Amino acid sequence: MSESVTVRRLSAAEATDAVIALAEVLIDCVDGGASVSFMQPMTAHKATRFWQSVADGVARGERALLVAENGDGRIVGTVQLMLALPENQPHRADVAKMLVHRRARRRGIAHRLMQAVDATARDEGKTLLVLDSVTGGDAERLYARTGWQRVGEIPNYALTPDGAPCATTFFFKSVGEGAQQALAARTPWNSASSNTE
Repeated sequence: MSESVTVRRLSAAEATDAVIALAEVLIDCVDGGASVSFMQPMTAHKATRFWQSVADGVARGERALLVAENGDGRIVGTVQLMLALPENQPHRADVAKMLVHRRARRRGIAHRLMQAVDATARDEGKTLLVLDSVTGGDAERLYARTGWQRVGEIPNYALTPDGAPCATTFFFKSVGEGAQQALAARTPWNSASSNTE
């Protein structure tokens, strides 16, 4: 595999076209023991159905889908930003499914994906990000290194793919004042026309 990696955001059409490639990454991660909502055996049907639902969410504007591609254009990593949250949380987004294929790890790809998450959040006017991770795993250490603040740990929160219980650690990250000002400027309840008292 080439060492050259490109991280980019996919359009809805690109997300649909990438379903099979994304399914391969998800299957590899679950087979490798990653606790990312799925149990073993991780079938191609289950994985492709999940990624099609993600592509549908991208089309509806509910999430942003980022991918890391190697020099051959092969998807080797991905992460999502969940944008559709309750109306009292317009400033916030959740980070989900940060996955890197095992053959592409230890090359800084996860770090680059998380940098792209920050930039995408700012582009979307988000100022607060939240995520959770298996306690004690490699991803938890990555988040700590990339500026995320640890909130706390819940024991036995989820299961690993083989059925063993695992603890989960929650993190948050602030991503900029500029985005907060941009959000205030385009939020309907902040405009003079919405003040009808």
